[in-house]
Amino acid sequence: MFSNFITNAAVVAVVLGIMIFVHELGHFMAAKWFGVRVLTFSFGFGKRLFGIKRGDTDYRVSLLPFGGYVKMAGEEPAEARREDPGEFLGKPRWQRFIVVVMGPVMNVVLALVVLTCLYKFRFQKPAYEEQPARVGGLEPDSPAARAGLQPGDLIVRVDGISNPKWEDLVPKVLTSADQPLPLEVIRDGHRLNLSITPKAEGSDRVGYIGVAPYEPAIIETVEPNLPAAQAGLKPGDQVVAVNGDPIYSYPTVRQVLQLGNGKEVNLTIERHGTQFPVRLKPVYSEVPGGKIWRIGVDFPNDFVIQRLPWRQALGASLDFNVRNSLLTIEVLGKILTRRMSPRTLSGPIRISEIAGAAYRSGFGDLLMVVSFISLQLGIFNLLPIPILDGGAILLLFIETILRRDLSLAFKERFVQVGMAFLLLLAVFVVYNDIVKTFNPY
Repeated sequence: MFSNFITNAAVVAVVLGIMIFVHELGHFMAAKWFGVRVLTFSFGFGKRLFGIKRGDTDYRVSLLPFGGYVKMAGEEPAEARREDPGEFLGKPRWQRFIVVVMGPVMNVVLALVVLTCLYKFRFQKPAYEEQPARVGGLEPDSPAARAGLQPGDLIVRVDGISNPKWEDLVPKVLTSADQPLPLEVIRDGHRLNLSITPKAEGSDRVGYIGVAPYEPAIIETVEPNLPAAQAGLKPGDQVVAVNGDPIYSYPTVRQVLQLGNGKEVNLTIERHGTQFPVRLKPVYSEVPGGKIWRIGVDFPNDFVIQRLPWRQALGASLDFNVRNSLLTIEVLGKILTRRMSPRTLSGPIRISEIAGAAYRSGFGDLLMVVSFISLQLGIFNLLPIPILDGGAILLLFIETILRRDLSLAFKERFVQVGMAFLLLLAVFVVYNDIVKTFNPY
């Protein structure tokens, strides 16, 4: 446990350090481009360890290697103005806007580049995500079951989204806890209108309806000397029914076997377009993690795993990041309007747990998390909150409309409000993380 804590802290420190450094690099490059005198460009914070000075800029490495910062001449409103053409506040507002916005832009670019490089060498996703939202299985007494959904139903509309795929349905459900979602489904050629209310579940209190996607139960392997092999089943056979009930999701086969507790099962098998019955007696045997009831077949783990050409990798990365951006904005909007629980927000403890778990899972998973957090950091910094880049952009916008600079007193009060808000937010998300750690349900 303690070693995991140390690993989590180290990984998140490196990850966030790189992202903050890239963020500040965006400010630095834009400032240099427009001739703003950059006094300090530091990798890390705190005491200067070593560095080199070129022109006006001190390029340094500082004691705490968790990010970095850029200090520009004349960037503080309270500083005495020297009519220096290299001062930040002496530049036109449109140039200041670009200098400010380039920090978040670099975080978005980092997210895009990291995911593009990952997809070039390993693109992996569940195959069902891009399939139509056909119901494969239902959990008993789940919101979906209570709403009247049945295995085999094809969802053709959900809350205004026509012909949704699973990658459309899942985030809609996650962000709609305790809110009714209108559904239109096709069942046996007939259109039905239903309403389903996802229940809040888990430490993040996200929506859950208890459905599994349609995944045909096509046998991938048959183990020798177990009931399926003894009955003559072969790879490529499809289980289309168990005990007379149609099967639309291969996990349902496993669920029926466990619930049957060793009772014989009647399978309907389809092979080359012909169906025939098979009666099997499950055996209780050892598998990694314990003993379960088995008939000796395995179904494919339906993941798309491939290497993409650079153009396709960029397109897939762009699509993924756009979807995440829109989802993040939707979640923030629902939290502000109290349609989602603020427990959805995560702070440094939860982020470190996610980053540490990804690191232990493999380099690919870690890159996915790096891309995701970098995107979130870019979006967060664009929020119109005082002291963030979005707050500075808001002030520039107001000054552009007014055609004059706002008073120093107003800007100071604006920053004070921002600092107080961020402090309260930091306390809340840390408290939120602690609550979710000790009360995950």
